[in-house]
Amino acid sequence: MHFGLTDEQDMIVSTVRSFVENEIYPHEGLVERTGEVPPEVAQAIKQKTIDLGFYACNFPESVGGAGLSHLEFALVERELGRGSMALTHFFGRPQNILMACQGEQIERYLRPAVRGERMDALAMTEPGAGSDVRGMKCSARRDGGDWVLNGTKHFISGADHADFVIVFVATGEDQTDKGPKKRITTFLVDRGTPGFTIRDGYRSVSHRGYKNMVLEFDDCRLHDAQVLGEVDGGFAVMNDWLYATRITVATMAVGRARRCFDHALRYAAEREQFGQAIGKFQGVSFQLADMITEIDAADLLTLNAAWRLDQGLPANREIASAKLYASEMLARVTDATLQIHGGMGLMDDLPIERFWRDARVERIWDGTSEIQRHIISREMLRPLGA
Repeated sequence: MHFGLTDEQDMIVSTVRSFVENEIYPHEGLVERTGEVPPEVAQAIKQKTIDLGFYACNFPESVGGAGLSHLEFALVERELGRGSMALTHFFGRPQNILMACQGEQIERYLRPAVRGERMDALAMTEPGAGSDVRGMKCSARRDGGDWVLNGTKHFISGADHADFVIVFVATGEDQTDKGPKKRITTFLVDRGTPGFTIRDGYRSVSHRGYKNMVLEFDDCRLHDAQVLGEVDGGFAVMNDWLYATRITVATMAVGRARRCFDHALRYAAEREQFGQAIGKFQGVSFQLADMITEIDAADLLTLNAAWRLDQGLPANREIASAKLYASEMLARVTDATLQIHGGMGLMDDLPIERFWRDARVERIWDGTSEIQRHIISREMLRPLGA
């Protein structure tokens, strides 16, 4: 078993980390104060990413991406996790399910997204359908040769900057032994389409500047050419996307935790009480030991899950375990970092309270901790007939 990175992978890590430290960190204070990313800052981050050759690095070279493996992309996301999500959003990682584009969709959506000419957002969650995806009420019906969409989506990240959105809606219902089961279809919807409105969502304590939006569809008429994948085949498209996003949450949690730990370690070595550095007290040093152990464990879980995808091995349970453990680890690490800093940890003079706030949402989005536990246990019990 070899856990070392290749020279190329080491270069990826150092390049992205340097980018985050030099291009992201300097703007974080402004975003925290205003809740906004200035357009010129967003454009500068995007252009510098393109110049580095990292924009859409999660896409294969055949469509203009950098062709990174799942493992290499996880390393990129881990380093991006150190920075503000509102700012790293413009580093540019289009939704990987755009690879399902066919025909004219390739030049209309896929390639412009990979080149950074059009930005996308993904819309699944609704006010009454979060973890219960099949409970969605947003629907599309046939009308002549078109589809007519109606309904509402919320908590849609990145939609404020999106040129088009990838929307999952119900397009029918089957009767099964377990009751009605909705059929789901994925659509590509351009900003400005009649009947489609994007408006401000809710104010969140986590990830300021990385806004969630509300999407409303009111008799929004679409052509068959805007169906992504197959009609009623939205779950197949969705599963491919969820693999990628859950690994992303896990890797970014690891990156954020390492940045927190760096603050805690330096503070423990420099801050003195009772005539010595507080890191010499077991109450602090043992916390540091637990923190780095958990961070390393989450890191290995996550990279192993990404590696399994690269090898074509089953990875559903491993991805769920990584997302579950890394997100909950981040909560413990940020809380311990704040505790080590004492009262100053809650002051906005330091980024500690931001890390603490930002960590809370990681256990909720892209599948709650409870959903991950359900996936893990189901994967173990099903082969035994339970």
